[in-house]
Amino acid sequence: MRRSRKATSPYRSHRCGDCLGQGQMTANGSRPSRGSATASLAWWIASTGPRRHPRARRPGHPSPCCLLPISATMPSSSILAMASPKTSSPGLHGCAGCSSRPATFTYGGKAVDVKQIGRELGVRYVLDGSVRRSGQRLRINARVSDADTGRQIWVQRYDAEIADFFALQDEISESVIGAIEPRLYVAEHERFQGRLPGNLDAWGFVMKAMPYVWTWASVPDFEIAERLLKKAIDIDPDYPRANCLIAWGLAAKAMLGLADAEVALPTAHDMAQRAIRSDPEDPWTHFATGFVHMASRRFEPAVKALSEAITLNPSLAYAHMILGSTYAYAGMPDDGLHQVALADRLSPRDFTQAGSLSVAGLCHFMAGRYAEAADFERRAVDLRQNFGTAWRTYAASAGMAGDRAAAIHALSQARRLHPSVSVDWVEKYHPIVHDKDRARYIEGLRVAGLD
Repeated sequence: MRRSRKATSPYRSHRCGDCLGQGQMTANGSRPSRGSATASLAWWIASTGPRRHPRARRPGHPSPCCLLPISATMPSSSILAMASPKTSSPGLHGCAGCSSRPATFTYGGKAVDVKQIGRELGVRYVLDGSVRRSGQRLRINARVSDADTGRQIWVQRYDAEIADFFALQDEISESVIGAIEPRLYVAEHERFQGRLPGNLDAWGFVMKAMPYVWTWASVPDFEIAERLLKKAIDIDPDYPRANCLIAWGLAAKAMLGLADAEVALPTAHDMAQRAIRSDPEDPWTHFATGFVHMASRRFEPAVKALSEAITLNPSLAYAHMILGSTYAYAGMPDDGLHQVALADRLSPRDFTQAGSLSVAGLCHFMAGRYAEAADFERRAVDLRQNFGTAWRTYAASAGMAGDRAAAIHALSQARRLHPSVSVDWVEKYHPIVHDKDRARYIEGLRVAGLD
């Protein structure tokens, strides 16, 4: 399927929780007039809310996302119809908080008023669109609007053959989930900028923490995120998303050399396990657990946890990216590059881009392609200047490629972000699993001047 971008989001994007799903599209037997027909897109999805998190929800706070069926705008010539949400494919039900409601059927075939839908159903976002047929081709337009303001936050166009409705449904739904998820966190961050912390529920604190969770930039950013997440836990100690994101942050600090790994990683593991016990069906709890295992050089448990996260939400681009890192650190660069390619396909333009570039660079380093590795890491730090792990791998790659000047510069930037980095630290705490691979990494860093 070829996808053409009619418009793009005006926002820089961060990752969000799993929130979007899909409806089924089937032929209804009617013939399109003049070879062309327009029908409503087979999904309207409003989002987002806490996953099975009733204690964090208060009266007036939006409920979890729901699927809104829309009838064809031209019944006599429509070619697509939506099946009952109860029979929709598993992608919907694997997403956090997605549920169907009888009330949503009242919107079928009506003009779009996203503000009204937001008020009446208590949802934050609406995904709607249209499908037009010309011969054996489909053109599908989709958009996401903020239900409070009516503002569009994402628009996309898809062109496809009509050969297989169900394959088309799955492919488009996967693409929509991966593309929209990052933009919702940006919108939520903007939503909460003007609100006092006292007005936020547990889920709101998590939303406000998200931009600081993913920066990988500095101790202050991690401290802001941890403070907000702990406020969420004060409201609900068993809130899985807050617990697993604290676990993620602790493991990230350990990998960046911003925390004592011998203290941070065991604590992160305990927090991640607590999150899984609270909600074993939330993919983010398994994602965070896998990340902690990866940072601790526990390859098999990391792969198991990250694979479970992907099973629960195949469109979770971050899980594919971190699984790629896990394979790379274990000396399996081809498997790592495969996962990076999946992450890029799911979410090609959002905040994961720098991370995907850096993971690809790590894979090339492990494969002995040092010049390519250095190029990928350079591109990663161009996108994210305070990307400590990318600067380290850039230094090691450039050193092994014989580009001493680039290696020295990259190491100086790595030291700016991690002043205590040393050969001893890399030997003890770097996630590379095998001694021989770690020795090559250290060799490249020695060329850059690390001792």
